[in-house]
Formats: sequence, structure tokens, C-alpha cells
Amino acid sequence: MKKIITIAVILFWAVAQSQTDLPLIKVSANQRYFETTDDKPFFWLGDTGWLLFVKCNNEEAVQYLETRKQQGFNVVQVMVLHALNDTNVYGDSALVNKNIAQPQMTDGAQNNYWNHIDFVIQEAAKRGIYMAMVPIWGGNVKAGKVTTQQAAAYAKFLAGRYSKYNNIIWMNGGDIPGSEKIEVWKTIGATLRQYDTRHLITFHPRGRTSSSVWFHKEAWLDFNMFQSGHKDYAQDTSSNETNHYGEDNWKFVKADYKLLPVKPTMDGEPSYENIPHGLHDSLQARWTAADVRRYAYWSVFAGGAGFTYGENAVMQFHTMGAARGSFGVNQNWKETIHSPAAEQMKYLKTLMLSKPYFGRMPAQEIITDNTKDKYNYILATKGKGYAMAYTFTGRNFTVDLDKVSFKVTKAEWFNPRSGATIAIDNVRESGAVEFNPPGEPADGNDWVLVLE
Repeated sequence: MKKIITIAVILFWAVAQSQTDLPLIKVSANQRYFETTDDKPFFWLGDTGWLLFVKCNNEEAVQYLETRKQQGFNVVQVMVLHALNDTNVYGDSALVNKNIAQPQMTDGAQNNYWNHIDFVIQEAAKRGIYMAMVPIWGGNVKAGKVTTQQAAAYAKFLAGRYSKYNNIIWMNGGDIPGSEKIEVWKTIGATLRQYDTRHLITFHPRGRTSSSVWFHKEAWLDFNMFQSGHKDYAQDTSSNETNHYGEDNWKFVKADYKLLPVKPTMDGEPSYENIPHGLHDSLQARWTAADVRRYAYWSVFAGGAGFTYGENAVMQFHTMGAARGSFGVNQNWKETIHSPAAEQMKYLKTLMLSKPYFGRMPAQEIITDNTKDKYNYILATKGKGYAMAYTFTGRNFTVDLDKVSFKVTKAEWFNPRSGATIAIDNVRESGAVEFNPPGEPADGNDWVLVLE
């Protein structure tokens, strides 16, 4: 008995130690970005592992987390409950009678639904990965399956069980307009905040909308998240002029950036790699690595606090032949986890963290005659002693060096596809200077001009 107790104490200490070693995430002092509680910049590089808790066994979860760690990801967005009848891969149900106020607990059972979630959270912590957890996917609430009383009880349960872990971020909502059963979403947000004051809370909205539309001034909302969505310019027929942005996800950042009180904002769901344009017609063209890079650099250079990547097979952990997939998925997740853009996202994080971080701001004023639209639009950002401009097509563009706020002594091209740089010689120190990126102009010949 003494030996068993000793082993239990060691295991508890190991879990507690892994959580203590991983700092909490908080909003930065200027309210624009994230930082750790030891005051280091935290650039959110997320992945949508939506069905991780229900589709992966322990070994597969570790494989997924380890791969994403090696690729530089530090956040995984995941559903706690996708549906009220959810069971995990071991066949254990999440709820009693599909009631979110009654989580089904089996004390001591390793593969109990909630114990399995605990295991994945702990494995993520070991790898420096934070879990952005959606309590209940939006469609369940929209269908009237969740009352405010049930929502309050469930949110209290979640806060009580998971507030001890350092690597938790709460993501209220789930592909839903905040106006759909808004009282439920407010209840979940307020209850999470009441019983968990340690972790950040946001709201994941419907495509082509931002959480700021409904919840910007809610005390529980620490930062805004928008879903720029999966439609291309031609498919974006939204009648709402406030979010009729097409693929221009940087416009969401621009809108949120002006709001008071100041809060971070970011694209939490752009078009996924390998998913059809518009999602539902498998015969449509599919979004590529180049498209994902464009969404990433556009939104971050516009002032976003991070970026979330997604891949069609991975987000639903699809295995061909095992079950019917969604959105025209035609590949296995264990292969597409290495898709090109998944390997390229780390270059963005490395670039942003290589410069003084918290003083960074949008800098469209440095680009002269930036009148071209859609894929030819140039996004610029600057901070202490540096400025950067992103071109998706590799077209020539002109920078007013008198507006970068420093004397330019170094210039180079940064390649978002490889992370490599090419030096630019003999750059003038002032005035309007035209820059010519390497290669011929074409969609996906994207480059970042870096001035120091």
C-alpha cells in the first residue's frame, strides 16, 4: 500500500510540475497582444484540432501534439463537446441523458471522457501547447438543446475541473452568431469568469463575423476573435455591409483595432488548407498553402495578435475508409498533418518574435499609392527600429522611408515559404523607394520586405 501511495504522489507531482513550469497567458500591457506571466511575448500560432478529444486515442493524441510542437504551434483549438451524444474513441459518453449539466463521471477509469481530456491537456502542457477549449459547439445551443441554467452548471463544472491547468484558454461559442441564444453565451462567459479568473476567454463566431459585434464590452471577453471564413471573393454574398470583406481578413483587424476598450483581436478561422472554396461543394477549387500564408501575414501585419491555421483532414482527424468525412475530405490526417502551410507557419512566428514585439503597430502609411485591391494589396507593420511589408503576388511597390521613423541601414527579403532571407544592397536612407521582390509577379510569389 505504501508503494502504491508513493507512486501516486510522484505522478501527481509530475503533472503539477509540468503545469507550474508552463506560464499562464495574459493580455499585454498595451492591450494589443499576448504575453506570458513571466512577461515574455506570446505569439498565438494556433491549429484547429476541433475533434481531437473524440477522434483520437491517447497514442494518436500524443502523435498529433508532438508533430504540432515540432512545427512551432503553441495553441490547439478544440471542442470539449461537439454534440450532446458525444463519446470518445474508447466509447465513453460525455454526458448523462445528453444533459450538459450532468457530465458522466467514472471515477478511476482512465478512458472516461473527462479523464481522457485531462490526459490530452497534460500531454499538451509537456510540449508547451495551450488548449483553447470550446465548451459546447454552437449548433447545439442554436437548436435549443441548452438552457441558461444548464449552461451555468456546465460552465461551473468546466471551470472547477480545468482552472488548475495553466495551459487553458476558454473559447466560448463555436461557429455561431452571438445573437443566437445570446443569453446562453453570456451565461457561459460570465460563469467561466466567476469561477476561473486565471485564464483568458474569447468567443469563436460564425464565418465573416467577429466576437466584437456582440461581446466587445462584456467583462468576461478578454480578446476578440473573428472567423474570416472559407468563401472566396465571388462566393462572399453577405448582405451585411459591416462584414462584406471577401477574403480581405485584414479588414476585420482594422475594424476591431479602432474599438474601445482596446482588446487584442485575431483570425481564429480562415480558409483551411485542402478544403473546397465555400466548404460544401467538393468540385470547387481547394485552398492552398499560398492562400493560408496570405491570410496569416495579412491579418498579423494589420495588427492581429496571432493566427490560427487549419487543415481539412486534420481538423476532423479523418482516416479514409474509417468513417464518412465532411467538406469533401479526401486524405488521411496522419499525412496531411505535414501539409506545406503547416510546415511554413513557424516562419511567421519566428519573424514576429525576432523584432521588438509589443510596440508593433499597423503601418499602411508607409506604402505609397496602395490603391490596388484584393491579392495585390500590400500590408505593412512597424515597430521600434523596423518596418515590414507583405506582398502576396511579388509585385513592385513603393515605401516612403521618411515615414518608417528610423534611418534604414539594412534591408532584406524574407521568404514566407522557407524562412530564408535575401539581402538588398544600396538602399537609400530616405524618400520614396520602389522595391522589386525576387521572381516574376504571380499569386503565391509572396515576400516580406524587412527594413531595419
